[in-house]
Amino acid sequence: MVYVASEGRYGGMKYNRVGKSGLFLPAISLGLWHNFGGVDSFENGRNILRKAFDLGITHFDLANNYGPPPGSAEEMLGKMMKVDFAPYRDELVISTKAGYQMWEGPYGDWGSRKYLISSLDQSLKRMGLEYVDVFYSHRPDPHTPLEETMGALDQIVRQGKALYVGISNYSPTQTQEAIRILKELGTPLLIHQPRYSMFDRWIEDGLQDVLAENGVGSIVFSPMAQGLLTNKYLGGIPTDSRAAKQNTFLKKDQITENILGKIQQLNALAIERGQSLAQMALAWVLREGRVTSALVGASKVSQLEDNVSALRNLSFTQEELTKIEDILAQN
Repeated sequence: MVYVASEGRYGGMKYNRVGKSGLFLPAISLGLWHNFGGVDSFENGRNILRKAFDLGITHFDLANNYGPPPGSAEEMLGKMMKVDFAPYRDELVISTKAGYQMWEGPYGDWGSRKYLISSLDQSLKRMGLEYVDVFYSHRPDPHTPLEETMGALDQIVRQGKALYVGISNYSPTQTQEAIRILKELGTPLLIHQPRYSMFDRWIEDGLQDVLAENGVGSIVFSPMAQGLLTNKYLGGIPTDSRAAKQNTFLKKDQITENILGKIQQLNALAIERGQSLAQMALAWVLREGRVTSALVGASKVSQLEDNVSALRNLSFTQEELTKIEDILAQN
């Protein structure tokens, strides 16, 4: 059956301006880091992507090495662009990144001009696109001058391969310097993509100030702390959870009794607010308008629907914020 997007797709979503640019992003964006690779069900991923767009999620975030295997998430999106999303390309914001190892040898990793431009050329072929809306340097390269990495981003925009550029995982000092270089080149930095959640607040120590002072947006990944800030771990570590699996970023030994106690207390507060723990975690990172968009993943449609429902209550009382701080400070 031919896919026709919901006519009401823009009615329930909140859109935020990205820094001082003319671009808006949905408050909730969909990341294809997990569950959209070659080892995953295409039809399940297709259902999630369709539902995302029907809910007003116009931004899909990828990287060259998302899968597994690396590159397969971009291939999956490329198939979706052909079978479902071709008529809606101009309504979508597609982003991808390069910065982690993608192929063997000295030119398949980090931040050289050769790697970044070659990687984007490969990404465009996999997705069947003429351009991406945002292209990121996925991480700073300690061995390549920042002028070269930022110069590659500027070149990519001038070549028409990306409309905007961003950086991810850069420190406040590195971000400030990247902003300066790109401004001099005439291609302003649009956005920074850092990790941020109640359990990981490093961006509050300077980065958010740098972004605000320079009119740069932010889109945060892992706002639910790799699933910790959901109902999944309220009773311990399920056998099918990310923490129970090998080769994942969330390790079993990270889930201590102290962390479980905090999760349970935060969940009780979320219930008082009429939200799930995941919804409160998303609302929390979006509080005060300092974050442009929160990136979520999904393994099923119901998860995505639950996440988007967080937008129904984004406000916190001072008492709630104080209670959250008290819970997080417990040793």
